[in-house]
Amino acid sequence: MIGLTRVILRLGRNPDAGYPDGNDDYGYVIMAPLNADNLLDPTLWREKREACTVRRFQPLEPISDGWLRHRGENWYFWYDEADEGPEEPLFKLGAKEFRPGEYVTVREADGDIMTYRVAEAHRV
Repeated sequence: MIGLTRVILRLGRNPDAGYPDGNDDYGYVIMAPLNADNLLDPTLWREKREACTVRRFQPLEPISDGWLRHRGENWYFWYDEADEGPEEPLFKLGAKEFRPGEYVTVREADGDIMTYRVAEAHRV
């Protein structure tokens, strides 16, 4: 077990959604419980779950703060205020390495499935 890592995800190439080159103005900042292989660690998450936060940012929208949650094999972003939107499931997140250049798929609150790239990952 290692500890928490500050991960920044930025919108990757999503040509069907109008972002053929991605867009760095859209993304998430996650405090993620990663193990030595840069994979999400459910045991560390249980120990530090309240510190496992997410912050969604995008132009012309207020920042939404929430938490990284885990249920069974599934990971998702959870927001506690109605105006921040419903939870956002993450596609096979438990098997994804959080290294710069890797990609993560998010089902956003509006139902769109978007790809984000890991822009930064720093141990804290």
